[in-house]
Amino acid sequence: MVETNPPSSTSSMPRLPFLPPILALICIAVMIGLGFAAPGLRLIESPWTFAGWLPIVLGGAFAVTARRQFQRAETTIKPYHASSVLVSHGVFAISRNPMYTSLAAGLVGVSILLGALSPVIVIPVFVWLIRARVIAVEEAMLAETFGDAYRDYKTHVRRWL
Repeated sequence: MVETNPPSSTSSMPRLPFLPPILALICIAVMIGLGFAAPGLRLIESPWTFAGWLPIVLGGAFAVTARRQFQRAETTIKPYHASSVLVSHGVFAISRNPMYTSLAAGLVGVSILLGALSPVIVIPVFVWLIRARVIAVEEAMLAETFGDAYRDYKTHVRRWL
């Protein structure tokens, strides 16, 4: 872990009209709507659709572990708020964004539970939005706050998995 004094204000940082978990819930609603209204090709039949619980549970465990690591390091979990510590161990040694990875895993799980092709299109939209509107801002803040320590971390740990 690398500690630093965070910038005093984040008021100039762009803000999303929603937080990543809210975006994930919106995506789930869209996926369910597509799954029932326009399912398209059926990819998975019941009872195999229950396999969708595996990425949901694993993603949830990944997110809970990441949250606990942030709490132990006493740094923020909130997007657009400056981190006081660069957490790079535990699940953060596997993924630079374990919480967003867990949300994407949850969407994969929902897609499997629905078993239809059409909900799958929502997953890359979610990943793109998170990457472009949240991760890009966070990475810029981390590079500014932690400098070479963050740049070195980026070269050793993948963004997703």
